[in-house]
Amino acid sequence: STFVWNNGVTQGSSFQPLTTKTYTVSGTDANGCNSTDQVIVTVNTLPNVVAGADMDICLGQLTTLTAAGNATNYTWDNGVSDGVPFATSITTTYTLTGTNATTGCQSSDQVVVSVLASPTVNAGLDRTICVGEGVTLTASGATNYTWDNGVIQGNVFYPTGSASYTVTGTNGAGCSKTDQVVVTVQTPI
Repeated sequence: STFVWNNGVTQGSSFQPLTTKTYTVSGTDANGCNSTDQVIVTVNTLPNVVAGADMDICLGQLTTLTAAGNATNYTWDNGVSDGVPFATSITTTYTLTGTNATTGCQSSDQVVVSVLASPTVNAGLDRTICVGEGVTLTASGATNYTWDNGVIQGNVFYPTGSASYTVTGTNGAGCSKTDQVVVTVQTPI
C-alpha cells in the first residue's frame, strides 16, 4: 500500500537523473510486511551536434549546410539536405538534429543564414558615337564598379568599334550584380 524510494525519488513523480544509478524501492502492505526491489536507470550522453557558424549570403547565392559532431544520423529542417547546395530568398534559422542510433538520444543546434540584398546596378543608356569620339561609362546603384574590356568607371575611352560593355557593381556587403550597355560606333558615309 505504500512505497518508499531512495535517492530522493517520490513514487509516481517524474525526476531527471544526471548519472546512471540504481534505485531501491521498499513496499509495505496493509499488514506491515515489506519487501524491496531495485531498478537501474541508465543515463546515456547526448550526441554532440554542431550546425556551424551563422553566415551571410547574397540574394540568389547558393549555400551549403554541413553537420558536424558525433551523432550517427543528422536531419536538417526546412527541407535542407546535409552537404547539398540550396538557395533561399529570406533570412532563415535552420535547426540540425543529431541522433545516436544506439541509444536514441537526440541533440540539436541551429545556424542562421542571413540573406543580404544585392545592389541594383544600372550601366546607363546605350550610346551612339562617331569614330574617334570618346565616351565615358558611369554605372550607378552600387558602391564599387568593375567594367570589362579595360573600361574604368567614369574615365573617357575611345572605342574603335561597336561593342557591349558589362559592369559588375558590388555593395558594402560584398553582394554584386551586373548590367550591360551597348556603345555603337558609327563610321562616316
